[in-house]
Amino acid sequence: MRSMSDRLSDSLKKKISERLTFYDDVGIRLFYTSRSFYSIRSSVPPEELSFSASITSAAADSSPSRESNLSISALPQPNSLEDSSLPKPSRTSAAPPIKPTSAATTRPPLHAPQKPPSASSATAAKSLALPTPSGPSLFEAVNKIEGDTLLKIRGDLGECKRCKLHKTRNTIVFADGNPKAELVFVGEGPGHDEDVQGLPFVGRAGKLLTQMIEAMGLQRQDVYICNVVKCRPPENRLPEKDEITECSPFLLRQLDTINPKVIVCLGACAAQTLLETNRGISQFRGQWLDFRGKKLMATYHPAYLLRNPSAKSEVWKDLQKVMAVLGLQPKKKSAEA
Repeated sequence: MRSMSDRLSDSLKKKISERLTFYDDVGIRLFYTSRSFYSIRSSVPPEELSFSASITSAAADSSPSRESNLSISALPQPNSLEDSSLPKPSRTSAAPPIKPTSAATTRPPLHAPQKPPSASSATAAKSLALPTPSGPSLFEAVNKIEGDTLLKIRGDLGECKRCKLHKTRNTIVFADGNPKAELVFVGEGPGHDEDVQGLPFVGRAGKLLTQMIEAMGLQRQDVYICNVVKCRPPENRLPEKDEITECSPFLLRQLDTINPKVIVCLGACAAQTLLETNRGISQFRGQWLDFRGKKLMATYHPAYLLRNPSAKSEVWKDLQKVMAVLGLQPKKKSAEA
């Protein structure tokens, strides 16, 4: 019986040899040779594989680069590649007949009951679930400083010149009140009187805040009062974004150090800074919100109440919610008195 190489014409042999040489030149001969061998080994008898071996060998000898060549003789031979788990092909055996199946046997019912997950699949799904952090979030861990104190924060603030507000200020207004307070009030920034005295909320709005605190059954020295920015914005304007960015880290350190039970944000600026939102305060005023595991209540600024006295009743309702959490009893009937 003639071998497969004898039955091919010289032109076809030349084309195959050129093709193998091309694969060698582009550096994919290893992939091509091994892939070709494994793909034909189960359907071509061993005696016909001698042609592939001879062609591969000839191409390897004609290639200028021998490092990327793979001779067919270096590959596992058909006998060593036999897998007992796979059916052995036969040239004479015909394919098994295909049994006709009905649609009922090939298509599952539309509402077929689902099998409960096995123990192994449930265990695998559980192992793939993301772990729930038991400690503080990454945001909290990055911003908190171990062993921080209010004295250290004030020292780090120094004679701050981090933003343009230092050019027009008279005094840095850090804070006032009890460093271990359960209740902290946060405003937006100092006004004229605060800039002169160096204490927050000592002007007209500050006097109203003091009345609100006393109406809750507390004294000023029982709470902690601070602002988002420590320097007075010119003409009492709202602090600008870059000013808040530079100054708010000191506020966050103050809150972390004091660790109050409740934070009351006075006005939109304070609430938007701590909650990192652009929403108007009317959309969440009077609602309990979360700030690093602490209860936060946003309400109107005392300066707004001086211009809109009718809003005092709404603020008093907000403060009553705070009093309920802190277990306080009011000394007055309402903040409007």
